[in-house]
Amino acid sequence: MLNSNKPMVLQWRKFLSCFTFVSLIFSSYIVFAETSLITEEKMPIETIKKAVVQIKVYSQSNDPYSPWLSGNVTSATGTGFLIGKNRILTNAHVVSNAKFIEAQRNQQTEWYELKTVYIAHDCDLAILEAKSASFYEDSYDFSLGDIPELGTPIDIVGYPIGGSKISISRGIVSRIEQSTYAHSQVDSHLVIQVDAAINPGNSGGPALQNGKVVGVAFQAATKGENIGYIIPTNVIRHFLQDSEDGKYDGYVELGLHVQSSYSLSHRKFRKIPDNVEGVFVTDVLRGGSAEKFILPGDLLLSIDSMPIGKNGTVSYNSESRVDFIEIVDNKFAGEQIKFELIRDGKRMEVSFPAKRMEDLDYMRSSYDRPYPYFIFAGLVFQPLNRDLLESWARVGQTQGGSQFLYRFQHFPEIKENQKEDVVLYRKLSHPINSSLDYYLNMTVSAVNGKKISNLNEMISILQNSKSKYVRISFLDLPLPLILNLEETTKADEEIRNSYNLTETYK
Repeated sequence: MLNSNKPMVLQWRKFLSCFTFVSLIFSSYIVFAETSLITEEKMPIETIKKAVVQIKVYSQSNDPYSPWLSGNVTSATGTGFLIGKNRILTNAHVVSNAKFIEAQRNQQTEWYELKTVYIAHDCDLAILEAKSASFYEDSYDFSLGDIPELGTPIDIVGYPIGGSKISISRGIVSRIEQSTYAHSQVDSHLVIQVDAAINPGNSGGPALQNGKVVGVAFQAATKGENIGYIIPTNVIRHFLQDSEDGKYDGYVELGLHVQSSYSLSHRKFRKIPDNVEGVFVTDVLRGGSAEKFILPGDLLLSIDSMPIGKNGTVSYNSESRVDFIEIVDNKFAGEQIKFELIRDGKRMEVSFPAKRMEDLDYMRSSYDRPYPYFIFAGLVFQPLNRDLLESWARVGQTQGGSQFLYRFQHFPEIKENQKEDVVLYRKLSHPINSSLDYYLNMTVSAVNGKKISNLNEMISILQNSKSKYVRISFLDLPLPLILNLEETTKADEEIRNSYNLTETYK
């Protein structure tokens, strides 16, 4: 006869063991949740409100395609926050081209005028200051924390569009990497990606963790949803330290192009052992820190004793790797950069001082200054720059302009004694220039047989010319543009009146 008590006992034991397992999970969750609440320091909302600033900016910029014209005055809002010594930290793009800036803190009914103290377009940061001391009454100053760990929560605070009250949104740190900053479109620094929406108006607001600022909200992904980026505190501290002497100098640049060392055939050709990692140098840019110290073909093994991987990254912390350029980014002018490398099969070490690269100023988007230009016989000459290229492309006058694009992208490599490329990119129509379309979208090389390196040299030669005819030569064109100087002088007066120009150069 089957003993029915035995299976019942077994079932009961199974139930008890499952219940115990679930209970352990539940109790572990409670312990974890309590630990999270204990380790995450919550800052009171009222304290946050005392430190965060709503900024209103009225700005006006010139038209790069018609640089004698000023654009409309526009208004926009952004966010900033107090960091001590009456300083307000925000993004450079919030206050670029500003004509008037005002701000208020929570519960303030008056708007206070601000002034820009320092602005850094290469890392999209700016320091502002209120002109009235009453703006700072009953305020709170944030302190800077460390770079947050992956997977940890972070709070984005600001005044995004859609309301006039302060907003706090929470996200998770999902990635830490080097990326291009949209404001300059050239400079690349460390960024932190979060899965929280960063909308217009959020820019310049603090990203908080454990009661401290761990970044500044500054841009969002154009593709994907709820992907935002913040500027980490190492970039913020670099900006603040650079400004301590009363002047912002800007980031140093290594000035190298490199490629990965994955290719087996390339490694065999260069006689690189299989167990050696690093990246190959393809170009050394003029004016960069590495010029005359690093050569094309070198295999960079380490930077400041930190091994460089085959993909060009170094170990940033226990969780992630970043581009080795990040090590240079954290340096100031004059500090040493040390590489271990292989050159022609031999290991060696090189060391050289970090320095700024002026050519990058030429390639950045331009803010807070007018665009220089010169109009001669209705022909518009201007130094080539990123803003002009973008505007020129938008109006569709790009026929034959591939030379512009190539020279702009490769200017640091191909320039000789050029400080800038002067281009003829449009004309104000008049009988004197009716047959000169052949020369549009070309780069000036010489005037009256004299090579020029910038627009000022060109203006000086033309204004001081005593010849009856003026000859303007262009790159890759065998025939120069020839104009009668007396006829041109007369035509310039007519063009000025016809197009309501107050001046023909600036």
